Amino acid sequence: MRYAFMSFALLVVASTGPAKAGHYGADVVPGFSQTSHVVSGFSRTSAQNTQVIEISAERFSFNPSEIRVKAGTPLEIRLTSEDTMHGFKILGTDIDLELPKRGRGVASVMFQPSAGRYTFECSRLCGAGHSFMRGVIIATE
Repeated sequence: MRYAFMSFALLVVASTGPAKAGHYGADVVPGFSQTSHVVSGFSRTSAQNTQVIEISAERFSFNPSEIRVKAGTPLEIRLTSEDTMHGFKILGTDIDLELPKRGRGVASVMFQPSAGRYTFECSRLCGAGHSFMRGVIIATE
């Protein structure tokens, strides 16, 4: 498992098996208390108002490929792959992670968009239609 802290996002890759020595479970983040903490601008209060978005990646598309939210809403984006490994990158941000193969876990990232359009794409070469694997998050006032 890997944990990456970005300027405004927290990446947690969940494991489907038991934790190995030296690794942490998906709900434990080294250096942070589990009860009350702020991670990259997300407070415990805002975590209660977090909107969960589930996206699946399969054969050169994301489903859904268009997501509309209110600007400033904290998002927890949960990503699964229905086939091979894929990537998930939000252009113009530091968010870039790998989605494990089908049945091997879920990737999750926190994101709080300002008003605007955020294009996301597969960042791992996954086959002939890889370049068509894109979507957009639209945050409106």
